[in-house]
Amino acid sequence: MRTEIGEQPEALRATLDALLPRTEEIAALGAQTRQVLFIARGTSDNAAVYGQYLVQVAAGRLAALATPSVATTYRARMDLSGVLAVALSQSGRTEEIVETLGWAASCGARTLAVTNGAGSALTEAAELSLVTRAGEELAVPATKTYTTQLAALAVLALGLAGPDSALDAGALRAVPEEIARLVAADGPYAEIVEELAEVSGAVVSGRGMAFSTALELALKLKEACYLHAMGLSYADLLHGPIAVVDAQTPALVVAAESGPTLPGTVALARRVADAGARAYGIGGGPELAEACHLALPGPDLPEWLAPIGSIVPGQLLTEALARRRGIDPDAPRGLGKVTQTA
Repeated sequence: MRTEIGEQPEALRATLDALLPRTEEIAALGAQTRQVLFIARGTSDNAAVYGQYLVQVAAGRLAALATPSVATTYRARMDLSGVLAVALSQSGRTEEIVETLGWAASCGARTLAVTNGAGSALTEAAELSLVTRAGEELAVPATKTYTTQLAALAVLALGLAGPDSALDAGALRAVPEEIARLVAADGPYAEIVEELAEVSGAVVSGRGMAFSTALELALKLKEACYLHAMGLSYADLLHGPIAVVDAQTPALVVAAESGPTLPGTVALARRVADAGARAYGIGGGPELAEACHLALPGPDLPEWLAPIGSIVPGQLLTEALARRRGIDPDAPRGLGKVTQTA
């Protein structure tokens, strides 16, 4: 896992080299649709949350997360004309996702795949495929396949938003170098690991674009560290679950260096501290760091790209915490690289 975290800058460069020239193809397919439906499970579903926010905020299109059981279990029929169905699967071999994309097409949707599996069943089922270039990933917890998925979704947003949008392909090209900096950056990892090693649960929170990072970090802490971690938007956290935050249940809070959700994230960190719990920050600049007990450096990227970088400190923290807890992060119990669901 640690090796593959370090491979992310090159995987991202290769992915962007392959996918950025395809924005016109994306635009042509997108011109025949009005809405976007993301189809995914697990880590890919967390990536889809990023895509959902990005497409709505930057491309001005209504976007939603699919419920695959509607297609595969209930066999429901609906009118999906005007919908671009975007299926995400790192392997491209998750049968439920392939079947759901085929169902969407049969209901009238146009189809696009995001996968690391060139020539997979998912690419065969889609009209257009954005194949990431992460290379083979051996550790069960996804790292480079996740960040390259996010990069593919940023390219998708560029294509759907069009040339007159505020999105900047040049800023996307700068992401790999920023990821390399984060992989090498110092931070209080050892101190946070020692403190998290003594707890059984944690809350992970972010909002807006950062919500995907909160969900993905919570998943990593669960699958690789066996920690009872909840990933929540801070808006939902404040509606009741914050009651679980105490001296034995810290909060990890995530934010971009700037943006409309940063003030609320800082306020959450202060509220956690007022409750006698510890808040650990990822990103958010000096303002969030000041409000937290300890903080890890985040990416110097615009908010729309920050999730590609903000998960990296979380990956490093997860890998180190797993080893501190005596767990092999490369092969967590009961898990495999491809999950099939009935």
